Formats: sequence, C-alpha cells, structure tokens
Amino acid sequence: MVLSFVFMEITGDSYAEFSRRLTRQPEVATILGFSRVPDESAFSRAWRNRFDDIAHEYAHAAAHFVVKEVHDRDISAPEVRPKAEVVDDEQEDTGPIEDESFSQEEIIQTTRLARDHAFDHFDSGRASNASYEDTQFFELQTFMGMVRCGTAQGATRFQYRRDEEYGPHGDTHLRAVKQFDPEGLVNGFNETTDRLLSVIASEATFRRPVTAAIDITTIPYYGEVAGMSMVSGTKDRDSRAFKFATLSIIGQNIPLILAVEPVHESSEWDENPSNQIHRTVRRLVRRAKEHVPIETVLCDREFDSIQVFQTLSNLDVNYLIPKRVSSSQRDVLEQMETDDQEVAVESASVALLKSSASDIF
Repeated sequence: MVLSFVFMEITGDSYAEFSRRLTRQPEVATILGFSRVPDESAFSRAWRNRFDDIAHEYAHAAAHFVVKEVHDRDISAPEVRPKAEVVDDEQEDTGPIEDESFSQEEIIQTTRLARDHAFDHFDSGRASNASYEDTQFFELQTFMGMVRCGTAQGATRFQYRRDEEYGPHGDTHLRAVKQFDPEGLVNGFNETTDRLLSVIASEATFRRPVTAAIDITTIPYYGEVAGMSMVSGTKDRDSRAFKFATLSIIGQNIPLILAVEPVHESSEWDENPSNQIHRTVRRLVRRAKEHVPIETVLCDREFDSIQVFQTLSNLDVNYLIPKRVSSSQRDVLEQMETDDQEVAVESASVALLKSSASDIF
C-alpha cells in the first residue's frame, strides 16, 4: 500500500484518479500487489488510520526525490508531475538562505483575523450536516497559503498541528473547494472588502484621491485543458494558467486589494469570446471607487490598448500604461545593448505616387 501513496505523490493523482488508473491499467494494480482495485475511500482510510506522520513524510520524500531526478536527468516520463510542484516550499540552493516562512504565532493570528472578518462571507452551499464546516476548509486553505505547500502535505501538517480529527483530508478539501463557483467567490471577496474597510475606518481614511494599480496574477495549471474555460494560455506557449485581475491601493504600508475579477480569455479549447480586458478594467475601477476616490491608475503593458485608454478616460481617472514592445523592437533593443549604444538609427524608404508638386502640397 505504501508504494501506492508514493506512486500518487509522483503523478499527482487523487485517490479517485488513482483508483480509476488501476482500473484502466490492471498491470499497474498487479505490480502494486492488488488482487482487486481498492476504491478511493479505502486509500483515504489507509492514509489516515494505518500510516503515521513518519510514514507520510517517507512517502512524500521518496516521491519528491523521484520527481526531481526524472526532471534533472531529462528522463521521458509524461506521467510524472512537474518539478515545480514538489520543490515549491523546498530550497535546492545549499547556500545560506533567509527563512521567509511565517511563524506559528503569525499563522494563528492571521487565521483568527480571517475567521473573525472574512470566512463568514463565503459559502460552499454544502449540506448543514456535513462532516466539516466551511470554516475548517478555510482554515486549512489559509494554512497552506502561509506555509506554501500542496493539499496532501498541507492537510497532513495542519492535522498534526491542530488535531487529526479537526482538519479535513486533502482529497476532501479538494472536493469542497471545487464546489465554490467563481461568481460566489468574487461576491464573497467584495463583502469581505466592505467589512475590512469598515473595521479600519477608525484607523485610516481615504479623503484624498489615491493611486491604484491593476495587475494580472497567474496561477499555473498542469491538468487537462479540455472543458476548462477558466484556463488560459501564457507567454510560454506550452504553459497554462488561471488568471485574475486585481486593483490595489499603492503607497501605503501594505497593499490593500479593493477589487478582483477573473480573466476569461479565448483559447482553442473553449468557446470564450475574445478577451475584452477594458470591460474588466471598468468593473475593477467602478468597484474600487465605491470605497475610495481614485486619481491615477497604473497598469502594465498587458493593458496597452485604445479600449482601455478610453475606458479609464470615461471613468475620469488619470492613467499610466507602458507601451507594448514588439518582437522587432525587442530585437533592436537587444542589439543596442550588445553594441553598448543609446540610439539606434535604421534606414527606411517611402514610396510616393506620381503626382505634381501642387497635388502633394
């Protein structure tokens, strides 16, 4: 059974996916010593009840070693998960590295504040008699975000710190998270923002117009893209990611995100309309202006379009957006850097139609 958990950690399979794999590939089930294919609940119970923390760590360490060796040695093994997924919270550099992780006290304090001011505004719609309340899933998600680890390892570490019976198993957590719809999450975020601004109103007010920044955040996606309309392509042609846009106030002690919007792009695997980023910008700014007066909006090159310029102008805000750099311009800039030059001059010709001087002037 322990080899099964190592196998799942290498491929990134969930219990349900691994059970289906064994059904499709009976030779794998035979190699692992199964006379019949266990269902996902059997794997879940075995992981929780038959293996202690030492066994859990062994399975993770063995699997992660295999994943790193496969990628480091460039071995062709498409079933093996990406290396980035297993080295996310590990440091391969053997030199001195400053510990950037949060302390246990900081994790507890942040979770408590989130529970007091944020969790109640999100609802999964699960039955009231479910084994775990939504709050327990939110606490686990908060913990995983602060310690920067995946679901399987995060759930194990969370249960170790809280109680084995308190936190949900990794697979249970994934199933619960999938029940949240994007619109519900955005609405919950907006309600949480309202709540936080009311809480800090006695400490900070925004009487003067502020400068805001709009950014695109990407979260890598490694699964199949068929039917995944929320997944978009990236600048790396072979990579995929979830994308969302945020508007935050800059120039304060900490960034304060006032609005968030999922970004839908048209890809070959979905039927999404062409991305109209100016509409996303309009919703973000309108939402933020409900809370604070905005003077200037900063965006990156991804927002360089006439539609975005016009949208921000109509919203009566100043804007600063760098121009996109074309491939030909990038080539010239690289050549200038190579030649250690500050100016580049290129020859060009202009074709004129035959005409009289009076017609031209």
